[in-house]
Amino acid sequence: MNGVVVLLLLPLAFAAGWWCALRRGGGQLAGRSDELSSDYFRGLNYLLNEEQDKAIEVFLRLAEYNRDAVETHLALGSLFRRRGEVDRAIRLHQHLVSRPGLSNDIKTLGLMELGDDYMRAGLLDRAESLFSDLVALQAHAPSALRQLIGIYQHERDWNKAIEQARLLEKATGESEAVLIAQFHCELADQYRLQGHVEAARDHLRQAFDNDANCIRALLASAVMDASEQKYAAAIKAYEQAISVDLAFVPQVLPPLQSAYAHQQDHVAAARFYDGLLQRYQGISLVLARVDLYRQQEGEAAAQAFLTRQLQARPTVRGLMALIDASMERLDGEAMANFTILNDLMRKLLEGQMMYRCTRCGFGAKAHHWQCPGCKSWSTIRPIMGVANE
Repeated sequence: MNGVVVLLLLPLAFAAGWWCALRRGGGQLAGRSDELSSDYFRGLNYLLNEEQDKAIEVFLRLAEYNRDAVETHLALGSLFRRRGEVDRAIRLHQHLVSRPGLSNDIKTLGLMELGDDYMRAGLLDRAESLFSDLVALQAHAPSALRQLIGIYQHERDWNKAIEQARLLEKATGESEAVLIAQFHCELADQYRLQGHVEAARDHLRQAFDNDANCIRALLASAVMDASEQKYAAAIKAYEQAISVDLAFVPQVLPPLQSAYAHQQDHVAAARFYDGLLQRYQGISLVLARVDLYRQQEGEAAAQAFLTRQLQARPTVRGLMALIDASMERLDGEAMANFTILNDLMRKLLEGQMMYRCTRCGFGAKAHHWQCPGCKSWSTIRPIMGVANE
């Protein structure tokens, strides 16, 4: 951090020295300038020697005399925050925003920085109060509203998150419909788990009102339909989800297979899978089609299909499935060797991340609607490759 701080503060120190030289001979004013310049260099020296508290004292004292230093002190506070020294950042920013005579722009900027300090420190109640005040003042409203949305997401207060997202739309003129749809899906999940089916479906309808192609709402609707034994409706929703975004094939296939099985409609399933194979190259779909071949035409046809597919798109999971299917015909040393090989490949897959966030690169073994890393929504996607999908 020291190098960054020096680069930040040296120009001000040189400016102070230059101004001091320009005014030299001006009696008391010149003496005050010399003292300011000296204080800047002393503050820099404290920072270089990792004596941050002494440096803070110097810069806070400078702020009392030099209004032009205020923005520099705000920046210094944010540097402390990024370094993880949140207590020091809070101290700087609290002192500055409490000063009388600050312009509204500087004061609200300081309040935003202080709110960020509180967020970093986990003081969400203080941050919420501060950002709410800024929104009421219509100062830095978009940034403050985004922070409030983040707070309510963390607290899982989805109704308040929706309210702030609506205010953000008004403040920026940009749609937050996709985000709001996710919040309604969260509420739908809560109500469904509590057994309030109609309330859950109402929030799913509101999700569709905001995002007509909301994958999550489609899948949630399908789950509810299947739980009510409305398998035809569930199949329709699952297939629609896949048509909207092929990346969800691995997630959708297991419940879709179950719905087809309950309908005992293998012909419709085969027709859908065969059409999908022309557009989707992942192994999950191949293995689903293998299961249908096994049920309709027997083991030989299933293995022949799997072998052809692996020649075109080899994957570890596909090879494991082929070995499993072939084990019945093996004995003795051959079976032992293939068992070892299968176990090794299974261990290889156990260590693999199956999903990755397209925004921050966070890796996960299971799907998340909200990235645990960067907190973005609908950015977790399956990883395609030999060891994955």
